[in-house]
Amino acid sequence: MESRTTPWFVRNLTALAIISCIAFGVSAQNDPNPNSPIPVLLSEKESTRALAQPAGGRGRSDLSTITPQAFNLNSKVELFVTNMSLMDGEGPEAFRIYAADKAGHKFRFPVVGIEPIANSEGIYRVTVVLTDSIRFWDTPKADGDVLIYLTWRGMGSNSVRLGIGKIGGDIKDAPDSKPTPFGAIGQTEPGKIDSPNYVGYRWSADRQRFLEQATFGPNSDLDNRIRRNGIRAWINEQFEMQYPSVSNPYPNFPLRSNDAQNVAAGCGAFLPTSNPAYQVCIRDHYTMYQPQTWFFREAFYADNQLRHRVAWALAQIWVTSGNDVQQGRHMIEYQKVLANNTFGNYRDLMKQMTLNPTMGGYLDMANSTRNNPNENYARELMQLFTIGLFMLNQDGTLQTDSSGSPIPTYDQDGVNDLTKVLTGWTFCNSVAACPSVASGTVNYIDPLRISNVNNHDITAKTLLTWPANPSFPPNNTNIPACSGCGGAAITTYAANSMDQALDNIFNHPNVGPFVSKILIQHLVTSDPTPAYVGRVAASFNNNGAGVRGDMKAVVRAILLDPEARGDVKTDPNYGKLREPVMFATNIFRTFGVRSANGTGLSDGYVYARGEFQGMAQIPFLSPTVFNFYPPDYAIPGTALLGPEFAILTTGTAIQRTNFVNRFIFTAIPITVSSNSPDGTSLDFSYLQTLSAGDPTGGRLLDELDRRMMHSSMPAQMKDTIRTAVINVSAGDSLGRARQAVYLIATSSQYQIQR
Repeated sequence: MESRTTPWFVRNLTALAIISCIAFGVSAQNDPNPNSPIPVLLSEKESTRALAQPAGGRGRSDLSTITPQAFNLNSKVELFVTNMSLMDGEGPEAFRIYAADKAGHKFRFPVVGIEPIANSEGIYRVTVVLTDSIRFWDTPKADGDVLIYLTWRGMGSNSVRLGIGKIGGDIKDAPDSKPTPFGAIGQTEPGKIDSPNYVGYRWSADRQRFLEQATFGPNSDLDNRIRRNGIRAWINEQFEMQYPSVSNPYPNFPLRSNDAQNVAAGCGAFLPTSNPAYQVCIRDHYTMYQPQTWFFREAFYADNQLRHRVAWALAQIWVTSGNDVQQGRHMIEYQKVLANNTFGNYRDLMKQMTLNPTMGGYLDMANSTRNNPNENYARELMQLFTIGLFMLNQDGTLQTDSSGSPIPTYDQDGVNDLTKVLTGWTFCNSVAACPSVASGTVNYIDPLRISNVNNHDITAKTLLTWPANPSFPPNNTNIPACSGCGGAAITTYAANSMDQALDNIFNHPNVGPFVSKILIQHLVTSDPTPAYVGRVAASFNNNGAGVRGDMKAVVRAILLDPEARGDVKTDPNYGKLREPVMFATNIFRTFGVRSANGTGLSDGYVYARGEFQGMAQIPFLSPTVFNFYPPDYAIPGTALLGPEFAILTTGTAIQRTNFVNRFIFTAIPITVSSNSPDGTSLDFSYLQTLSAGDPTGGRLLDELDRRMMHSSMPAQMKDTIRTAVINVSAGDSLGRARQAVYLIATSSQYQIQR
């Protein structure tokens, strides 16, 4: 079995391999110990062969009577595991069993049952089906031993042997494998084995991991604050913090003509085209310069990190793009809707986004009339923003019919009827009703409204229904026709119909698991267990006070879940590839991002050098409504989810390396005529001090291990980097610091957020 340090799918991807040249005290916080123990699969007394028996029938609970045997493919097998303590309701969906054969092929066997053994305290019986559930390969081969291990809450167990078809074969045990028989594990009581001790302050690695999930990157100030007050207190503090920050308010500039093909109509009316300010006008009004600069300033320097981080995740669910409407101000207004509802209620977000003119223009609802209906927004509201294509269980797994096929959530008739509900809403052009109306511009600031009642469809509509479920009864599924209506009555009818339709969608049982899973993927891990999704969805469905859609409860549930927390995660398939924006901001924040001359703040507009374009993620310029990458993207050849890998190619992988090289060894210079007037650089002064004070490179590497790898850097990786560092002249402390940071930041180990 290979190393658990780096996910196998990362090491096997050619693109990432290119950039992975080196592939290989007590706190005052009040949070309880976040670490889950490491589960232990039981083996025979004198070998690493799994203690296993056929499931059901004459299966024994007396572990001493179990004898070695081989098992057939597709059969059910009982394994035995200890060193765990399950929460109420925690069942088989919290566990995964992985296997590897002698050729190195990987499989995942579904866990279908877990129960404690009554006469063996601390031991659980795990029932598994010997069928590959993620299609790494067509099928395991029934020709001898495979190595298997179990994962739970992001922790991987020891590996043991299991015979498929026959016992034996020439597969080698994993390094450090040893027998783990019941009664002799660690010479301690089963279920009471401690997790390994890690260097540093109490749970300091977990704080670093938390900051990677809840912010745009760790820094020492945030770490110290959480160390003093605890994670829970920090989250509550973030819920109440002003947004945006006082020093970085939303850009406030007037709308211009929306003729994107002739920007002179918007800027030339105010300035002669020969005036240098004309180019600044174009930059500020007809590009994403203003929203992007504001976004990065907030990400780099603001204290209200959690709202900004979750709003960025929501922006990749509720997608609009400046590729279609090149008005910077319209994107600012869209961002306000996301941020204002990040810690509010999802139903309010649904309503405000439906009436947001940026979304109305992007998905054509603002141009949808009863005589010329456009279904774009109606379809994406359901498919991408709320319920998805197929019925889900509350743990996010697919529901299937009697033939094993997924059950659709809606059909074309449902799209047609919702489209009718949403006709007639358009940009507000009434000076009396909308204060932001300006002659010759599209009003991207005020909400959509019914301006012509004759454009709204007043026929009857049927809303969504779903299979009987006592927790989610169908509600208000019929909207009657507005017979004989006219004038203000149609406006009232349209508003009531919209609310009824949004309530109908909001109460659909899919919304909780659908939204929860995507947010987990953006914040914590790409392929969360169904148990994790189910716990977060339960918080979406009910915040504990009977409120559905409370985003504060959802964010708490995601970040405080045992599958998220812990100093280290030993499951090799846990975590997520850092998307380009998070990859960049984590590096910037870790090393004190500042202006090019080091005297002020960076303007944050690093796209001026094409950095994010080359990495295939330019903020606010998503190529399609499906985002930069889809949440259901699987690693090629498998069903293992890895959304961010959809934009990892040989080209974007090389650009990641180029990006790191540019910002570590040089800077974005100050150039008054460019779109980066302040430039960007990083601060390595403290690292220089460490490097100068220790010619061996040890103190430098230890500090970078803590800052960048939450003290989990493999020994081989550290030794390799140290060799490269000491090859730089000892008198060049800055060169040594840069070399070390570069090698870590371009490694696959760092680029996977774990």
